[in-house]
Amino acid sequence: WDYANPGYLDALKHITDLKEEGKIKTVALTNFDTDRLQIILENGIPIVSNQVQHSIVDMRPQRRMAELCQLTGVKLITYGTVMGGLLSEKFLDTNVSIPFAGPPLNTPSLQKYKRMVDAWGGWSLFQALLQTLKKVSLKHGVSISTVAVRYILNQTSVAGSMVGVRLGLSEHIKDTNAIFSLELDEEDMNSITEASNKGRNLMDIIGDCGDEYRA
Repeated sequence: WDYANPGYLDALKHITDLKEEGKIKTVALTNFDTDRLQIILENGIPIVSNQVQHSIVDMRPQRRMAELCQLTGVKLITYGTVMGGLLSEKFLDTNVSIPFAGPPLNTPSLQKYKRMVDAWGGWSLFQALLQTLKKVSLKHGVSISTVAVRYILNQTSVAGSMVGVRLGLSEHIKDTNAIFSLELDEEDMNSITEASNKGRNLMDIIGDCGDEYRA
């Protein structure tokens, strides 16, 4: 939504009317930033969640939005949590900058999240992050992707994470189910946080949640 057009408030008020009439159950957002979320809440619109991009590389939701969510009860639903598959064994010990040297970045999703990696700190630093995740994954007998999702689910105000699936591919079902039983201890969380913090703060580069779509 173009924030220069305040019509989003009118639209949300209409949706709230539909909720009060019993025609819809809840009102939620996608990719609204912290300032607009606060304005929406101040206008009495009962938001239950905001769907935002959130991963170990992209920790922007924890910079400002999570605090507002904690104060107001709004929950975060995350996407991009495994970065289109970049946060996996498939990309460990690879160099995608060399043609044919590693797995191809052959989907729009992979290309998008590779740009996030570049903004965060580059492929070499990303490899160090994958090494940290691999160490944790071996400790618990799970995959890198499972650790990546569990770490984000442990963050403030995160209520759920959407994990993409593709028709005909079922090999990730085990990894996804393992998320619910995985318990990361303090040492795990601290080591992942340390690796994440070695990169740049994407709030300073991209802006708040959803700003990448409004540049």
